[in-house]
Amino acid sequence: MLSCLSSGRVRFMRTSVDLELQGSVVFVTGASGGIGNEICRAFLAEGASVAAFSRRGMPEGDRARAVSLVGDVRDPSAVDQAMREAEARFGRVDVCVACAGVWPPDATPLHEMAPARARDVIETNLLGAIWTARAFLASLARTGPREDERGASLVLVGSTAGRFGERGHSEYAASKAGLRGLSLSLKNEIVALDPRGRVNLVEPGWTVTPMVEACLEQHGALETTLRTMPLRKLATPTDVARAVLFLASPAMAGHLSGEALLVAGGMEGRVLA
Repeated sequence: MLSCLSSGRVRFMRTSVDLELQGSVVFVTGASGGIGNEICRAFLAEGASVAAFSRRGMPEGDRARAVSLVGDVRDPSAVDQAMREAEARFGRVDVCVACAGVWPPDATPLHEMAPARARDVIETNLLGAIWTARAFLASLARTGPREDERGASLVLVGSTAGRFGERGHSEYAASKAGLRGLSLSLKNEIVALDPRGRVNLVEPGWTVTPMVEACLEQHGALETTLRTMPLRKLATPTDVARAVLFLASPAMAGHLSGEALLVAGGMEGRVLA
């Protein structure tokens, strides 16, 4: 069933620890991307139902527990409609993962950057996350909290660029840095709708996905990247998906809110000796 959602070689197996996600309904944006797709697979492996939202759409897999929703996170009405469709299909939405994002591969100084590029990145990465969170909180206001008090969970997917910056990608760094302020604000808003509701942020570093593979294949790029982290390896989408599972889990992270989890091999934002 999981292979219907991705052609990736890594297969998620259900964990031996009960994350208390079975029966939950999860809304994931950017679901057709490398990380987003793996997040969908991870939640399905834990027994959750998944509404996978993306521009390109994706196969549904198990039609009883997975639905593909096509739309653009830059359009708030499209996100609202998709959230209502997920709510109608599954009865409610318990977890929302705002993963949609773009990263232009060409390193461009800000003074040479076309306004259209900066606008697209900000509208997708930051405003897209805002519209996603807005739709999720509106859904929670309609349905109310779960009776079992698991608590609603919103997980934003940021980047190390939002913490350390990234030369030649200032618009991307700014878009991801904004997610910190968003998470710290919404952690205080979600509890008005669900006293156990939580909002957290995952900040991946360099992760092997189709979006960055061409950049990493450039001469010297991989070696330079690895010199910024003590664990001399790149992340996989599975590494990021597991961090998202952890923060979404009421069993593992039920008392964590407003936190930012760096998934980057110990990166410090500088070249290490």
